[in-house]
Amino acid sequence: MDPRSRPCRSVLYIPGSKPRALDKARTLPVDAIIFDLEDAVSVEEKDNARATLAEALTQGGYGPRLKIARINGLDTAWGRADAEAAAHMGCDAILLPKVSSPADLDALAEITGDVPLWAMMETPRGMLNAGAIAAHPRLQGMVMGTNDLAKDMQTRFRADRLPLMPGLGLCLLAAKAEGKVIVDGVYNAFKDDAGLAMECEQGRDMGFDGKTLIHPAQVDVANAAFAPSEAELDLARRQIAAFEAAEAAGQGVAVVEGKIVENLHVVTAREIIAKADAIARISG
Repeated sequence: MDPRSRPCRSVLYIPGSKPRALDKARTLPVDAIIFDLEDAVSVEEKDNARATLAEALTQGGYGPRLKIARINGLDTAWGRADAEAAAHMGCDAILLPKVSSPADLDALAEITGDVPLWAMMETPRGMLNAGAIAAHPRLQGMVMGTNDLAKDMQTRFRADRLPLMPGLGLCLLAAKAEGKVIVDGVYNAFKDDAGLAMECEQGRDMGFDGKTLIHPAQVDVANAAFAPSEAELDLARRQIAAFEAAEAAGQGVAVVEGKIVENLHVVTAREIIAKADAIARISG
C-alpha cells in the first residue's frame, strides 16, 4: 500500500527489549508500531533488545500494521549496530532520532540501503531544516518528538501547545509539500482520555495523519479522532454527487448545505472516502 494512503491514525511505541510487549502488539488495533531501541531501552539492555526485536520480527504475526524500528542515533555507541541489524529485520522502515539535517539521513542510508527511512523531528535545528529533511529521497515519514523539542526550547507546558506551534507548523508544511506521512507527538498522561482526545482533535485539525502513543489504552481514542466520522463521510458523498450532477448540467460548481462545492472540495471528499476504505481494509 502507498504510504501516503496507508492509515497511520495510531502509532504505538513498543520497547524492543520486552518480549511480552512485542507479543501483545500483534493483537492491538493499531495502524503502526514503532519498535523502540532508543529511549525505552536501558543502556544495559541495548544489545539484548536488538536481538529480541530481530527475533520477534522474524516470527512475524503483525499483520497489516506498519512496522517501524527506531534505532539509537548514529552518534551513540549502539547506533551503527542498530542500523545494520534493522536493515535485515524485515521492518517496513527505520526511524532515526533527532534528525537535524538531510546529512543525518544520508549517513543512515549508507548503512541501511533500500529500507525506507523515517525521521524524528525533535530538535530546534530540525525544525529550521524541516523542508530539506522532508525532501530527502529516502524519507517516507516524519514523527514529532514534542517532549524533546519542549526540553530544548525550555517551554512551559500548556494544554494548547502554543509554544510548540511554530515547530509543528514548519514540519507539517514540509511534510505536506513533499507528500510525506507525518504523525503528531505523544500525550504523556496516558490515563487522561479527555486530554488525549482534545490533543488528537487539535492534531487532526492541523493536518497530522495520526498520533504517536505510549500506552495501548490510548489506541481507541486516536483511531476515532483520525478516522473520518460518519457525518464527514455522508457530506463527502453528497458533495461528490452534487458536483457530478452540476457537471452533467454544464455547471462548474454545486451547492450543498448552502455552501459552494468546487472541484477542490470534491478532491478532498474523495480522499476522505478513500481513507475510510483503507481503514476498513486493514481493520478487516
